[in-house]
Amino acid sequence: MLLPWIVRLAWLSLPLTAGSVLADALDGRSTSVQLVAAVLAWATWGAVVLAVLLPRPIGLTALRVAAAAAFAAAVWAAADADTGAALAALAGVPLVLALLPETGTWFVNGAAYGDERRYLLRAPGALLMGPIPLALVVLVAGALAGPLLLAARQWVAGAAALAIGLPAARVCAKALHQLTLRWAVLVPAGFVLKDHVTLLDPVFFKRPAIEVLRPAPAGSDSLDLTARSPGLALELVLREKEPVMLVTPGKQPSQPGNLGRCLFTPTRPGALLEAAKERRIPVG
Repeated sequence: MLLPWIVRLAWLSLPLTAGSVLADALDGRSTSVQLVAAVLAWATWGAVVLAVLLPRPIGLTALRVAAAAAFAAAVWAAADADTGAALAALAGVPLVLALLPETGTWFVNGAAYGDERRYLLRAPGALLMGPIPLALVVLVAGALAGPLLLAARQWVAGAAALAIGLPAARVCAKALHQLTLRWAVLVPAGFVLKDHVTLLDPVFFKRPAIEVLRPAPAGSDSLDLTARSPGLALELVLREKEPVMLVTPGKQPSQPGNLGRCLFTPTRPGALLEAAKERRIPVG
């Protein structure tokens, strides 16, 4: 598979792109600020190197957050120094690669068991329009602001940033990581839907119980488990209804339900259908 090596090479090249521009922008800062920024940057880069060498779901979160932060830092540095626009643009390559559905599939399957095959579900539509970008900003700012302010001898502001920013960054990191743990899973005996946004527990559907797995027809009245995610939804039709526990919005308790047909939105619907067909699941 070529993509993992492209992702690895793109990340390994980041010190030559974002790193170079950032070094120029920090040239006029104090030695302590330069040192702390360098330590944070190299530590983050090294952690993601391990993540791309040993792909796991948590590594996908780390790669996407770090790639977004690196690109933002490169853009800021290029604007601040009025140079390095081309290098800043190249620093966006790891971010583009990190957001590819194929990259997500590669990472989440790094922790797959045996003969199972995992397919990420798309993020809920309501979160894409604000909460996810905001959580990313809070995570990066919360982790970096305190150390950089202390390095700049802003003791009161730095201490406050540490006290407030680190807990906030931890909460946002956990929330973002949870989005990489929502999967449709093909297993030898059938199909599993694991989505804590809509289902209290993962639901297993045995192959004989599946009537068809297909692209959702327009106007389908099947149980909607897409969480309003954008993209092509798939429809799972069962021969008999299965009991499930549905997650309800807000603080209301989960509600029991019977699932006979449902809609869900994987990031790679075509690949999922093709793999399901190979595993003798009826595909429409």
